[in-house]
Amino acid sequence: MTGLTSGIDRGGVRVAADIGGTFTDVALIHPDGRIATRKVPSTPADYAGGVVEGIRQILAAEGVPVGAVSEVLHACTVATNAILEGKGAKTGLITTAGFRDVLELRRIRVPRLYDPLYRKPPVLVPRDLRLEVDERLDFAGRVLTPLDDASVIRAIDRLAAEGVQAVAVCLLHSYANPAHERRIGALLHERLPDAFVSLSVDVLPEMREYERTSTTVINAYVGPAVRAYLESLVARLAAEGLPERLFMMHSAGGIVDARTVMRRPAQIVECGPAAGVLGARHRGAAAGLLDVISFDMGGTTAKASLIENGALSRTDEYEVGGGISLSSKLSKGGGYALKLPVIDISEVGAGGGSIVWIDKAGALKVGPHSAGAVPGPACYEAGGTAPTVTDANVVLGYLNPRALAGGSVPISAEASRRALRESVAEPLGLSLDEAAHGVHELVTTVMTRAVKSVSTYRGRDPRDFALLAFGGNGGIHAASLARALGITRIVVPPGAGVFSALGLLYAEVETGASVAHPRRLDAADPASLEAAYGVLEEQVLAELGETRQRLVLTRAADLRYAGQAFELTLDLDAGRDLGQAPFLFSEAHRRSYGYDLPGNPIEIVTLRVNGRLPRDASAPGRGRAAETPRETRRVYFGRGLGAHDTPVIGRADLAAGSRPGPLVIEEYEGTTLVPPDAAARLDPDGNILIALGIGTSNPRASDAIIGQSLAPWSPTHA
Repeated sequence: MTGLTSGIDRGGVRVAADIGGTFTDVALIHPDGRIATRKVPSTPADYAGGVVEGIRQILAAEGVPVGAVSEVLHACTVATNAILEGKGAKTGLITTAGFRDVLELRRIRVPRLYDPLYRKPPVLVPRDLRLEVDERLDFAGRVLTPLDDASVIRAIDRLAAEGVQAVAVCLLHSYANPAHERRIGALLHERLPDAFVSLSVDVLPEMREYERTSTTVINAYVGPAVRAYLESLVARLAAEGLPERLFMMHSAGGIVDARTVMRRPAQIVECGPAAGVLGARHRGAAAGLLDVISFDMGGTTAKASLIENGALSRTDEYEVGGGISLSSKLSKGGGYALKLPVIDISEVGAGGGSIVWIDKAGALKVGPHSAGAVPGPACYEAGGTAPTVTDANVVLGYLNPRALAGGSVPISAEASRRALRESVAEPLGLSLDEAAHGVHELVTTVMTRAVKSVSTYRGRDPRDFALLAFGGNGGIHAASLARALGITRIVVPPGAGVFSALGLLYAEVETGASVAHPRRLDAADPASLEAAYGVLEEQVLAELGETRQRLVLTRAADLRYAGQAFELTLDLDAGRDLGQAPFLFSEAHRRSYGYDLPGNPIEIVTLRVNGRLPRDASAPGRGRAAETPRETRRVYFGRGLGAHDTPVIGRADLAAGSRPGPLVIEEYEGTTLVPPDAAARLDPDGNILIALGIGTSNPRASDAIIGQSLAPWSPTHA
């Protein structure tokens, strides 16, 4: 089998494309480290077409022939959209007799405890398509009831008659013995050859029936859409003369071959946000910041993730949908359970395209519905009449009133004013400024939930972190969000509006394997553990097609106190043998939950191995700064700070030294807002550094005072 790394060419031009709800972002890096970026409108009816068009445009602008491109990297929202919009494949489930309702019973997680009208999202497989077969294994994988082929054939024939496009198979305790699931898989391929088949032993060979069933079903539900999209994209890239080998970002922050994703598409549900967090870690470290909250606000959603001491926060439990997508161990999301390795990202339906509306009680609401790329905000004048967050930002003066994306997307400020006036200001009896700023404050409140779910809900104080803001709308909303959380330090990196595409360029080829291994830690046989880890390492080596010498292999284990229902993942590398595990686990438990249980037995639940191929550590360089028209426009910052005639400048204008707010910093990829009570400067890597809370009594504060506010948090450039 061809390994994942065999298609990588370390020379040549590399291109990355990330699909967002409104724009598709493309980044290109030359062999010498120079970068270029491009934004093109997303094309929901044909996402692949938008990606190819974006690549075509950036190659033409850079004068790069297609033959010089050595690698194409990609992140998309196809899997996520299928789940959130309920537009996945018609899916069936085959499971052990008596267990077809596991998917319906779920976990008791209610994100809105005091909402009597709250409803859990509908199950992805209706009850009439959840079929049972006669078989039973015990917890150790011993056969209690042999698999009855006749019951399997009846189930398959019924699913065929119902016209299902995908089938998930999840049997009780199959992680301990895959034989029955393998047999069902073989029968499915014989009798239902065109269906997408998802076996839990391939997707998640671990304990816990609901999470395993849900993850296997998600994999089947999004499978046909992801496979069709990737097959189309690969074919169109080849037709352009680009490399046929497409590499996809997965939710844990590595890249894998597109063919691997077609077999296990659930692993890319959060791939776009993962790319952004990866870039945030690199940019933060370069700026001397190891403790960072990444904040990504695009056209449809806002995402947050915690980077602590330079390390990404990862989890193996996630909830998709239900109003907020987040790790399900410590927070109640109410979405669909996905138990696969992911970067711990919290996501809420709050973006530039989020629609502003008034509910039946007369309360102002923002999202979760979005105007998307089509028809887009009212200011696009493309058929959308509902006001959005972008329209509010236009009215407030935060955005260029004539065009976005460097002039490539013309807009109408009057259309924004009309939409806000008719739908918000007049019904609520507010001035246009107050209505628009109310939208701005409300969306900030929604986004604080995302940040708190990855910080305060996990025992971390957001005030101890810097906020690294990116995405097309991140720079506009960063100051308001930081103020709401008590954060005083903000970083806006170069290319912030296309940052997830840039983050793809940092990614390394990476994959992992896991296996259920339940037993008491103090009774674990070291030889047995070593053998189990050896099998997992061989799986990783086979999938990557590499030798041990070229890969970085890491080991981990999911541990818990006896009697607990959930686990913590503990790194067992760097000389951390089993003798140290009890102390390390108690320390991790105390940090996550505020207490530990000395002397309590500890159990192993799952063993994990991760393998990655290190990439050249050099970071992409800085792109060419675009000329920005110098002007002054009226900007409204709310009742406390008022309206100001605000200079509109470019990023490069900060190179001369620190400048007090208010400022509007316009670039091709996005806009950054510096309020009157803040100051900004540029660091040597081109990051905009913003210090909040220097006060408004002296808006012409000296450069020395502002520099003093900014200097302490960039030790590498002091």
